[in-house]
Amino acid sequence: MDFTFITFRPKNLLVSKYVDYYYLDIKPNNINTEFECFPHYNTTISLYKENVSFNKGEVIFKNKVNPLQIFTPIRDNVFKVKQIGKVHRIVIVFKPLAIQQFYKNLNFNDFIKDYQFFSNLELSKLFDTIDTNIILAQLDTFLSERFIEYKNNSIEQSLSLIFKHKGSLSIQDIATEIKISRRHLNRLFNFHFGVSVKKFNEIVLFRKTLEKKLFKNAEQSFTELAYEFNYCDQSHLNKTFKNFTSNSPKSFLKKGTHLGNEDTFWHLIK
Repeated sequence: MDFTFITFRPKNLLVSKYVDYYYLDIKPNNINTEFECFPHYNTTISLYKENVSFNKGEVIFKNKVNPLQIFTPIRDNVFKVKQIGKVHRIVIVFKPLAIQQFYKNLNFNDFIKDYQFFSNLELSKLFDTIDTNIILAQLDTFLSERFIEYKNNSIEQSLSLIFKHKGSLSIQDIATEIKISRRHLNRLFNFHFGVSVKKFNEIVLFRKTLEKKLFKNAEQSFTELAYEFNYCDQSHLNKTFKNFTSNSPKSFLKKGTHLGNEDTFWHLIK
């Protein structure tokens, strides 16, 4: 079996409101893979078939251990991942405020490795096949069975405004529009996402800029992007990329690899 990385989207209408996509990551002959991933407004649950993790970002193959389940929160910096030994991983990519629709009473501000998001029976079914159509149907079913609606009108209105304006709306404008104080808005974002409204806004601006350059108009200049996405100037765009990737925009794009058919864009180190 060769290296496999396949992205696929949920088909269940309810689940698709909250899950952006799934992906299957299989490296049967892996010895040591390292890569860097970058700030995103989405969160993930990673399911590893036979791995253990003692350090954040590091997973090690261990034969006949129970599957490893890791929740990764919104991050505002570069996150380095090291996979040692064989990898068979299924990942669920959640939209903002989405994981709260399926799991309750958890702190989603930090990594979670000590919670059973899926039962052993469910995991056994998921890892029993590499057919993404079967995996998709199973994940859709397992998640839909867990759904209990979670509502927060202030957060939902804020998210709608942030994505509508692609992260360029000021925090005061958001607070004024939804009729709450900036302080309360920040408390809500820190509680639900682990980052301030300002930082979340900046991450959305970064990802939407990257999305335009990668998938819609690769020839568009950074000066044009800065103007389109309401950066103060190109220097502001350069600073944003530097803060989130430790690279200039040009260097970041040159080093990166686009995996699958969604927005997975990593720096593959080894």
